[in-house]
Amino acid sequence: MIKIANAPCSWGALEFDFEDDVQAIGFDQVLDEIKATGYEGTELGDWGFLPTQAHRLSAVLKKRSLDLVGAFVPVAFADKTQHKNGIETALKTAKLMYDAGFPEAFIVLSDNNGTLPERTQYAGRISPKMGLSEHQWENFAAGIEKIAQTVKNNYGMRTVFHHHCGGYIETPEEVNALLAITPPELVGLCLDTGHYAFGGGNPLEALQQYKERIWHIHFKDYAPTIAQKVFTANGDYFEAVKKGVFCALGKGNVDFKKFAETLKTMQYEGWVVVEQDVLPGMGSPKKCAQSNRNYINTLEL
Repeated sequence: MIKIANAPCSWGALEFDFEDDVQAIGFDQVLDEIKATGYEGTELGDWGFLPTQAHRLSAVLKKRSLDLVGAFVPVAFADKTQHKNGIETALKTAKLMYDAGFPEAFIVLSDNNGTLPERTQYAGRISPKMGLSEHQWENFAAGIEKIAQTVKNNYGMRTVFHHHCGGYIETPEEVNALLAITPPELVGLCLDTGHYAFGGGNPLEALQQYKERIWHIHFKDYAPTIAQKVFTANGDYFEAVKKGVFCALGKGNVDFKKFAETLKTMQYEGWVVVEQDVLPGMGSPKKCAQSNRNYINTLEL
């Protein structure tokens, strides 16, 4: 059975600070609107956005009959000295979700995106020379495996890796290389349709290629015309997001109809999390969430 969730990033609550002077939407409003627009669950969002006391987190979600499906944990895996902090953050996050009553939620690992100038500047047009060295690949894989094993040992929870523009592991080649050097029984893939398309890949091909490793899915659309305008103006990843490169579902180049058909054929059972990064000034997050939910209804998932 496929279940549909949304995430705080669709209300502008992102791990990146785009507008420091804008008052963020509170979590009560976000959860109310996730529920009102027809979703069954949410991701945790940035640490501190939702309550960080397990009993409070459980209460605010149960009040709305929402599941907690996962939490994003960015780690600078290429730097071995950052692994210890990554383990501590992942364990803290896993403990919160577990104690709140959501032991099936995922730890969603990713690179510490947006911190590498070259990768941030050239997101969507990454060349091999901007990639990891052999030593960095070893660090990257070792760090992911260590966190996944530690989380499993302590809480029995599963870990997926989220490829992401603006950091290492963006292109199809990088995704393939990472999956080849991480244990398939321990590390799954969070396939994000929008980031995979922005990184130069075809999400449908990735779904077919990695179906055994895909444990979690993000539905995000990608507008190549907006990306090209940003590239022409020498804009970076952040500029692309602000311009709406991750557009409403069905308005970009991701073939969600065929994607959904393939999901049903492969009998995918898990969460699909809708994400559309709606920043201040880009429209009403609630209206966007409702529009995206209505679009998914047409896919008959």
